[in-house]
Amino acid sequence: MSAGHLRHAGWIRTGIVAGLVGLLELACRLGWLPRRTIIPPSEMVSELVRLLLRDEYWGDIQATLTSVAVAFGLALILGFAAGVVIHALPRFRRALDPFLATYYAVPFFAFYPVFIVLFGIGRAPIIVVGVLFGVVAMIIATLNGLDRIPKALTKTAAILHLSPLDTALNVKLPAALPYLFTGVKLSIAYAFIGVIASEFILATDGIGYEIAYAFNNFQNGTMYALMLFIIVLVTCVNAVFHRFEQRLIRRRSR
Repeated sequence: MSAGHLRHAGWIRTGIVAGLVGLLELACRLGWLPRRTIIPPSEMVSELVRLLLRDEYWGDIQATLTSVAVAFGLALILGFAAGVVIHALPRFRRALDPFLATYYAVPFFAFYPVFIVLFGIGRAPIIVVGVLFGVVAMIIATLNGLDRIPKALTKTAAILHLSPLDTALNVKLPAALPYLFTGVKLSIAYAFIGVIASEFILATDGIGYEIAYAFNNFQNGTMYALMLFIIVLVTCVNAVFHRFEQRLIRRRSR
């Protein structure tokens, strides 16, 4: 897809989001939606600015983002390493495929008591849940990337007598990189989901905990402001990865 088409698609997406936000603002202002259910987006923004100007929530934000970063990094490393190993063992992969296909149907939060016994009370069990959410997305992306490496590339590497390490770094990794980036984007999204969902029920700090606390105490302004913060943050992170991925694809096509 050309740069012009990408920009055009970007403007269309922006227009759709702006239209939906405007419609929600209008529905809230006209009373079509009760304030006890949802507040106008403009008030969410003003409340978010007010919260960020105070020191009260920065500790929670730091706790959540640190947990997400650790969970994402571990999911990335473990997922890539496991994907490489599984790809090298076809029989093991065939036995594992049904488990990978149904992995996200497993209720991870049911195992939280086990995580407490193994890792103690605190941030460690929350990070473990984040890793469990993100790691399989990276495994599957790694397997897809390695499966789609053209045979001609590996044959050329063999003809040139490249070492296994040179073949992996200079042939296989660049060819699989677009698929790996898909895994990266999914892993960070799942890490956010796992960490924040865990904080809803398992933590005494963090953004998820503060959202749940605000909900239980009917503090709609705080609740929606923190939800907006998460949405904007995850959107920005994914936009950065998407932009880098598009640059990589254009570079490879040249």
